Amino acid sequence: MIGKGVRTEMKKTANSRKRPDGDKRMAVLRLELDYELATLYEAMMENDEEKKKECKRRLEKLRQELMRLQV
Repeated sequence: MIGKGVRTEMKKTANSRKRPDGDKRMAVLRLELDYELATLYEAMMENDEEKKKECKRRLEKLRQELMRLQV
Protein backbone atom coordinates (compact mmCIF):
# COMPACT_ATOMS: atom_id res chain seq x y z
CA MET A 1 0.00 0.00 0.00
CA ILE A 2 1.28 3.45 -0.91
CA GLY A 3 1.37 6.04 1.89
CA LYS A 4 -0.72 9.19 1.73
CA GLY A 5 2.36 11.43 1.42
CA VAL A 6 3.68 9.43 -1.50
CA ARG A 7 0.34 9.60 -3.32
CA THR A 8 0.17 13.36 -2.77
CA GLU A 9 3.69 13.79 -4.16
CA MET A 10 2.84 11.60 -7.16
CA LYS A 11 -0.24 13.73 -7.90
CA LYS A 12 1.80 16.94 -7.67
CA THR A 13 4.37 15.51 -10.05
CA ALA A 14 1.73 14.34 -12.52
CA ASN A 15 -0.02 17.70 -12.40
CA SER A 16 3.20 19.64 -12.87
CA ARG A 17 3.83 17.86 -16.19
CA LYS A 18 0.36 18.79 -17.43
CA ARG A 19 0.93 22.50 -16.86
CA PRO A 20 3.04 24.64 -19.17
CA ASP A 21 4.79 26.17 -16.15
CA GLY A 22 6.24 22.71 -15.44
CA ASP A 23 8.19 22.98 -18.68
CA LYS A 24 9.27 26.49 -17.75
CA ARG A 25 10.49 25.26 -14.37
CA MET A 26 12.52 22.53 -16.07
CA ALA A 27 14.19 25.13 -18.28
CA VAL A 28 15.02 27.26 -15.25
CA LEU A 29 16.38 24.20 -13.44
CA ARG A 30 18.68 23.44 -16.35
CA LEU A 31 20.04 26.99 -16.23
CA GLU A 32 20.52 26.72 -12.48
CA LEU A 33 22.33 23.40 -12.96
CA ASP A 34 24.66 24.96 -15.53
CA TYR A 35 25.42 27.84 -13.19
CA GLU A 36 26.13 25.53 -10.24
CA LEU A 37 28.37 23.34 -12.37
CA ALA A 38 30.35 26.41 -13.41
CA THR A 39 30.58 27.47 -9.77
CA LEU A 40 31.74 23.98 -8.80
CA TYR A 41 34.42 24.08 -11.48
CA GLU A 42 35.60 27.43 -10.15
CA ALA A 43 35.73 26.03 -6.60
CA MET A 44 37.74 23.06 -7.85
CA MET A 45 40.24 25.35 -9.55
CA GLU A 46 40.57 27.37 -6.34
CA ASN A 47 40.76 24.24 -4.13
CA ASP A 48 37.96 25.70 -2.01
CA GLU A 49 36.58 22.67 -0.16
CA GLU A 50 33.75 24.56 1.55
CA LYS A 51 32.54 26.06 -1.73
CA LYS A 52 32.71 22.62 -3.39
CA LYS A 53 30.57 21.05 -0.64
CA GLU A 54 27.99 23.82 -0.92
CA CYS A 55 27.83 23.51 -4.72
CA LYS A 56 27.42 19.74 -4.50
CA ARG A 57 24.60 20.15 -1.97
CA ARG A 58 22.77 22.62 -4.25
CA LEU A 59 23.38 20.41 -7.30
CA GLU A 60 21.83 17.45 -5.50
CA LYS A 61 18.72 19.47 -4.61
CA LEU A 62 18.39 20.68 -8.20
CA ARG A 63 18.87 17.14 -9.50
CA GLN A 64 16.13 15.83 -7.21
CA GLU A 65 13.70 18.52 -8.32
CA LEU A 66 14.50 17.88 -11.98
CA MET A 67 13.91 14.15 -11.49
CA ARG A 68 10.51 14.83 -9.86
CA LEU A 69 9.47 17.00 -12.81
CA GLN A 70 10.60 14.44 -15.38
CA VAL A 71 8.53 11.57 -13.96
